[in-house]
Amino acid sequence: MALEDAKTHVDLAFTRDDLKGCAAENTFGGATSFLRRKYTKDLRGVDLAVTGVPFDQAVTNRPGTRFGPRAIREASTLQPYDPPYGWGFDPLGDFAIADYGDLAFDYANVAGTPAAIEGHIAEILAADVGTVALGGDHFITLPILKAYAAKHGPLGVIQFDAHSDLWPDDDMDRVDHGTFMYKAVKLGLVDPARSLQIGIRTECEDYQGVQYLDARTCHEKGAAWVAHRAREIVGDGATYVTFDIDGLDPAFAPGTGTPVWGGLASWQAAAILRDMAGINMVGGDVVEVSPPYDASGITAVAGAHVAFELCCLYLWNKRNK
Repeated sequence: MALEDAKTHVDLAFTRDDLKGCAAENTFGGATSFLRRKYTKDLRGVDLAVTGVPFDQAVTNRPGTRFGPRAIREASTLQPYDPPYGWGFDPLGDFAIADYGDLAFDYANVAGTPAAIEGHIAEILAADVGTVALGGDHFITLPILKAYAAKHGPLGVIQFDAHSDLWPDDDMDRVDHGTFMYKAVKLGLVDPARSLQIGIRTECEDYQGVQYLDARTCHEKGAAWVAHRAREIVGDGATYVTFDIDGLDPAFAPGTGTPVWGGLASWQAAAILRDMAGINMVGGDVVEVSPPYDASGITAVAGAHVAFELCCLYLWNKRNK
């Protein structure tokens, strides 16, 4: 990039006029908005809002995912130079993606956080804009699902995870990342018959009607088969995609709170996400990226790629309407 051109590509997170277009900025400088998108609370003309939810006080093991949104944004600066490989369209050039910033909440008021998350997402949905959320621990998905279910009714859910997060817990006020899916089913936010968990490799006594493909099945059947099964299960109904980064094997994502061996490889996750194109995805998230345990930064890189793939999944339907 010539010096003259470089002067016109400075801190696009603030100076960008057009919400569309790839970004040719130095990856090592500038404001680290997600994919160098514009930081804005103005949702006029926006197709999709990416927002951080830096909450990690619901973890059962290692904390640190409050730093996840920041790390994912930084890792994402490697990506916006060209359209993403394999999708056949240019989501950054064809659609307006905005970085809506992070949820502001009182870290000392844990009991009040779920309502804050729900309200934050509902505010974006009220503008008829979808969301991809950057966590944070997996609890954040429960209040997000509440906001989405209020708009769309019971949702199909595709969950990439090492854990089912279906531990029984009928105290709906408890804040625990291991019970979010159990509560989502019990509260009627999720349609279990239209929901699928991918990559499971820990025990669960009762899946509450949610279907699952454990990691070994994914390895043996292959990515294309898994994606086809996911499309079959969710059908044409409104679907939310939540990706716990520990769905990946620790070799590909060591920076997470509860790593479990035997998980998906990054190439498998990429192939499954891309082959799910066409599902009626209304929103999604990537959670449990924990930078304190990510010495090389590869978990944040994986999280950034997952988040971009979720953007592509969401925008695929807009492109093909």
